[in-house]
Amino acid sequence: MRIGSDRRRDDFEINVIPLIDVLLTLLMFFVLTTTFVQHSRMQVTLPKASAEDRDAQAPLLTVMIDRDGRFYVGSDEVMGEGIEPLKRMLEQNAGDRRDGQVVIRADAMTPHQYVVTAMDALGQLGFTKLSIATTPTEEPAR
Repeated sequence: MRIGSDRRRDDFEINVIPLIDVLLTLLMFFVLTTTFVQHSRMQVTLPKASAEDRDAQAPLLTVMIDRDGRFYVGSDEVMGEGIEPLKRMLEQNAGDRRDGQVVIRADAMTPHQYVVTAMDALGQLGFTKLSIATTPTEEPAR
């Protein structure tokens, strides 16, 4: 009698379903906790405070904001409240051109929200080159 040879050999088997469940759970965890970088559609040229040479190219538009939050496109005041009158005035003055340089000149005491509103209107209209005008600082005497 052969006792050992009558036994059936069990086939070695790996159950991958729990492994897949664990991997999918980890994948969902990493996807949900990852911070995604959102790139802005509008290029912003940060202001320089030095008195070095500026671009010689004249800007396509100049948007001015006074300390009371009134907008001016060129020398014309934008009549009305909110972003829509500003967008209409920008479209009138720029026409179909969206590739030119736009300069925002805001009073030093202008609330930041008005500058952001102007930037938002320009971005919605498709302007891509934006500069914020600054006054050069005085260099210390040597």
